[in-house]
Amino acid sequence: MLFNSLEFILFIAVFAAVWPWLRRSNTPRWACLVAFSLFFYGWWDWRYVFLLLATGLVDYAGALGMDLWPRHRKAMLVGSLACNLGTLIGFKYLGFLIDNTNALVGATGFDFRLTSINPVLPIGISFYTFQSLNYTIDVYRGIIKPTRNLLHFFAYLSIFPHLVAGPIVRASHLLPQLERYSHPTESQRWDGLKLIIYGYFKKMVIADALAPTVAVAFGAAGVVASGAYWWLIAAMFAMQIYGDFSGYSDIARGLAKWMGYDFPVNFNQPYLATSFADFWRRWHISLSSWFRDYVYLPLGGSRVGAVRAHVNLWVTMLVSGFWHGASWTFVAWGALHAACLSIERVTEWPRRLSRIPGGRIVATGLVLTAVLSGWVLFRAQTFAQAGAILACMFNPAVWNAHVIRETIHWRELIPLVLIGLHHLFYLLRLNEIEWRVPRWRPVLHPILQPVALATLAWACVYLRGPGNVFIYFQF
Repeated sequence: MLFNSLEFILFIAVFAAVWPWLRRSNTPRWACLVAFSLFFYGWWDWRYVFLLLATGLVDYAGALGMDLWPRHRKAMLVGSLACNLGTLIGFKYLGFLIDNTNALVGATGFDFRLTSINPVLPIGISFYTFQSLNYTIDVYRGIIKPTRNLLHFFAYLSIFPHLVAGPIVRASHLLPQLERYSHPTESQRWDGLKLIIYGYFKKMVIADALAPTVAVAFGAAGVVASGAYWWLIAAMFAMQIYGDFSGYSDIARGLAKWMGYDFPVNFNQPYLATSFADFWRRWHISLSSWFRDYVYLPLGGSRVGAVRAHVNLWVTMLVSGFWHGASWTFVAWGALHAACLSIERVTEWPRRLSRIPGGRIVATGLVLTAVLSGWVLFRAQTFAQAGAILACMFNPAVWNAHVIRETIHWRELIPLVLIGLHHLFYLLRLNEIEWRVPRWRPVLHPILQPVALATLAWACVYLRGPGNVFIYFQF
């Protein structure tokens, strides 16, 4: 079920009518969350609800087993990892692995071929798998105690606002919140409203309006021979994916606040990063911190010497790239960021550059240039297409700026300008949509916020782009 659909509006209206009557006691509250969440998930394909329940039951039982039989904790953890990662690989990567095996065997001349399969990918499987793994790993590490109530566990695993596209909420953060009834305060309700409206604006007015132009560019039979055109398309896709994904996260956080819960911030103006490490502290924060705590640090992090630290970094970023999809272009995207992070560690160029007047602005420009190049790999359909596009982007001889006037109407650039102004306002320390007017703020601030929110809501209705599914649903 999509947040930007009529079905979801009806769904949340029914939930809002039922929730106040059941939230005061633990069992009815958890049962309500689980029932609505499974209905929300099953709207897409009810059969995959059983997959979610099955893998969840394995992790629930495994965590209890760690508590009851401490001597077998490692075996229980291995079972949880095997079940979750095996399911993820089976649905998301098995076809990719078979196709690459066939290609490799064929290149050697052997007449042998495995039957290719392409199962339908359960929506959000990468997100709820990592959410569930976080629970069992933290129980194994002794960070949290396992819950003995099955409804409590599934309320944590399946709570619908973040179920299919994050943010990935740690068990240590959400389970304690679910244990108690927390009536949303006036501040939470207001903050939730701001997040929801702003999230819909990012998705429907920004991302959905940019999507058709980006889709036409990357879906064309050939590559337009214009560097200026492809830098613009790369910027449009960068803002599309930001608006789409951060918009979903904002809506999820806003819904959670209305329910009395708190989800972590998932994006923090990533395109203003002054280094690649800074970018990954700002982009998809819940996932990057997950890979840091459950992949990079267990490998030894930076505590095992400089060379090994770089190896650990590369492994983490390559896994992160592969997490996004069963394609070598995603792996290459992860490799590009790994290379940039390694160079940054060795040279410390962002710190050195920041000492120069205007150096931070230059650093931001350099990081953004590399990030936009990476988004081409992320969005391209093949390596050949990505290579041809990047060759245009970095070849001054084929700049050909006139192509933009011939292929893109100025109206298509309005969303790009809007999201650019948003980042500019933030850079000037104008936080989100809370405009600060120091002298007149006590008078104007209570008026400006409602007017701004009403304007954004109006734009979501009358200026929305063609409806699209959220980009990260495919992951």
